[in-house]
Amino acid sequence: MSKMLVSKSSVNIRMTSNITALTTFMLLTGCQTLPNTMSKAIQAPANHMSASHPLTARMPQIDRQGRIAYVEEQGLGIAKVSTLYSIRPDGSDRQLIDQITGYIYAPAWSANGQLLAYSKQASREHPKIYIYDRSSKTRNLVVNVEGSNMSASFSPDGQHLLYSSTVGGNADIYEMRLSDGSTKQLTTLPSTEVQPSYAADGKSFVYTSDKVRAGRPSIYRYTFATGNAVLLSTGSYAASPQLSMDGQRMAYLNGRKAAVMTLTTAQVVNLAETGLDEPARLSPSGNYVVYPTRQSKVGGQTGKKNGGDLVIHSLLGNTSYAINSQSGGVVRSPIWGR
Repeated sequence: MSKMLVSKSSVNIRMTSNITALTTFMLLTGCQTLPNTMSKAIQAPANHMSASHPLTARMPQIDRQGRIAYVEEQGLGIAKVSTLYSIRPDGSDRQLIDQITGYIYAPAWSANGQLLAYSKQASREHPKIYIYDRSSKTRNLVVNVEGSNMSASFSPDGQHLLYSSTVGGNADIYEMRLSDGSTKQLTTLPSTEVQPSYAADGKSFVYTSDKVRAGRPSIYRYTFATGNAVLLSTGSYAASPQLSMDGQRMAYLNGRKAAVMTLTTAQVVNLAETGLDEPARLSPSGNYVVYPTRQSKVGGQTGKKNGGDLVIHSLLGNTSYAINSQSGGVVRSPIWGR
């Protein structure tokens, strides 16, 4: 990883109102209510094993043995502490990955589940992108250019990293070759382009842009072979896309609702109005999603007023359960890896 450091640019940053608006939903988000499908839900204590949860026990092995990374926040303002954890889908084996007085944004797993990229921002500093190696338990700084460096996404072969940055004064999408840190700017529009996410075949990626109407984001698919991007029809305000491994589904933020679309039919399942603009994130099999909630009501029990839970929802069985936060903090940005 020693070759992955990127030199610091001397270009000044111009943070426009559109970038600020998009960054708000792109960073740390949550939700206040659970969907109506929670009537079948169960509360999942953090120390239970998968066999104790009917929903988890039915998961395919690729989901059940994967890990969910997420951020938990405590405090406000300059006293805010953000902690990055990983946990099993049954709520067991919670592990601390990183912690900072400041913000941690948008964790993203590599395809093999061994590396985790995320942005970290200390007070009075710009967000920088780090990669955590599960095997060596080490962190490496990979993007440290002047600007807001966010929303990393690993290529399927683990050789490249997509991310958005305002290093050029505008929010655009870049691709980095991890072996030597070389970068290529992929979008050059005057609008805001953020939240890139690779397709599983590595031939394209989806991202968020407000190029049609400032402050009104839509989702596009960029194809590497042509360098062109096409609009994915989602109807209204849409952001923060993630494609399933089989390419059949897309999780995203549909207005203020965490949603999943079946791409072949354009059928949309709205899971919850998140309140803090958090999207759902798909499991490796694409049949389950995870999203955070701030004040849950699971099995008639009201969650902690200032805390939050992770909600695991089955797209097949229409059932859900919740995993408590570690220390009563606000839960944000979960991502499900292998």
